[in-house]
Amino acid sequence: MHRTLSHAGRAGLFLLLMGIAAAAGQSQPLPVVTVLVDNAKVIRLPEKTSTVIVGNPIIADVTLQKSGVLVLTGKSFGSTNLIALDTAGSMIAETMIRVEASRDSTITVQRGLDRESLSCTPNCQPAVQLGDSATYFGAASGQADARRKLATSGAAPGAER
Repeated sequence: MHRTLSHAGRAGLFLLLMGIAAAAGQSQPLPVVTVLVDNAKVIRLPEKTSTVIVGNPIIADVTLQKSGVLVLTGKSFGSTNLIALDTAGSMIAETMIRVEASRDSTITVQRGLDRESLSCTPNCQPAVQLGDSATYFGAASGQADARRKLATSGAAPGAER
């Protein structure tokens, strides 16, 4: 006799198998938090968290706030882990962090090995991303730095004081 499990039955079976795997000493997959590069996400930490460790701070950065709130910022593409410790130094939680590129309104132009990223919201403008060609990245970020310096100095280019 062939039987099909309902969705609830399949979920229960999955949990049962995960419990058996854990009892046999096999590790369960870690929960995954996804954040976009150059974006932040707010996460609530488990109670009694005293210390937070990020496996690779080049990929993601964290800032602890009041009341067990953590701000997670995606720095570069990739995956790393986040570990929460209590005051005794015991691990109380571990999570995988996945940092991905934004796909909304971003267009990638590939010319051979050279890549350029554009943000089209609605008009397309340079929006440098990790992985863009060095020439494009340098030119666009150089212009952004020059513009930022002008804004903070209050002087027009070539103006004398």
